[in-house]
Amino acid sequence: MFVPTVNQNLLEDLEVMGFPKARATRALHYSGNTSLEDAINWIVDHENDIDIDEMPLVDVDIEVESTESFPISEEIRIKAQSLREQERKRKEQEEKRLEREREKERIQAGKRLLEAKRIAEENERKRDLSLRKAEKEEEKRARERVLQKLEQDKLNRRFKQGLPLEGQATVRSSATKIQQEKKLNLVYTTTKSEQLRECLRNLKRNHQGEDARVRRAFQTLLVYIGTVAKNPKEEKYRKIRLQNPLFLDRVGSLNGGVEFLELCGFERTGDFLLLPQEKIDMALLNSAGFVLNSAMTNPFFGVLSKAHN
Repeated sequence: MFVPTVNQNLLEDLEVMGFPKARATRALHYSGNTSLEDAINWIVDHENDIDIDEMPLVDVDIEVESTESFPISEEIRIKAQSLREQERKRKEQEEKRLEREREKERIQAGKRLLEAKRIAEENERKRDLSLRKAEKEEEKRARERVLQKLEQDKLNRRFKQGLPLEGQATVRSSATKIQQEKKLNLVYTTTKSEQLRECLRNLKRNHQGEDARVRRAFQTLLVYIGTVAKNPKEEKYRKIRLQNPLFLDRVGSLNGGVEFLELCGFERTGDFLLLPQEKIDMALLNSAGFVLNSAMTNPFFGVLSKAHN
């Protein structure tokens, strides 16, 4: 394909008048290279063609002899000026239209972004509420299991010791007794339990990314607490050497491990942690065991505290 050869003198005249070379070439080619006036008339008739500013191409190029430049009359100048003015206005209108479209799109994008943000915040709020509800329900169920087990252990001990079981009324009223026990120790147990729970939450936060190490610490603390609860009179179970390598590795080196034991009643005595026999609080130890069990079995333990800190 070739760019057709047109009258160079007429092409130069059209370019001097301000027409792009591609438009001038197309006008001369399709008007027959006859005159400047014919070329301008062709441009007037085809000014809305979508390809008016594309260089024309032909299969075979035909040589066209250049003639003397055609005299540019005042009428031709006016037509050329009118065409240029129309083209300028068309471009301005098109640019304004495109700018309006772009502004509309920016506004719509802003609205979509705000809506997406609102939905994300609402979903996050619902998720927090769901997690908080699930954690409370799990803790409630675990607490009820512990209290029921305590009551059952009490009945078993009375049975083994040959003490009266207070008839069938004792069994039937076990739920009532559990509720009474909860009421009597509500303030004390709630306060201590929350302190123990917050201590474990802090330990978990202080060692993010070390889930296996944190779980091992919880398990070790549960062993210490459980052993004391089962053998309250044995001092060897109530005494922990602070520099014991095993203790250091599993509990002592973690920020919050020793603090948890101190909340359970252990006291620093020289190089040891000691829980004096007269200060043993079985309710507190049972509460500590419950909190540790919850920390290991409840998948939501500490999640909300972590999200809001």
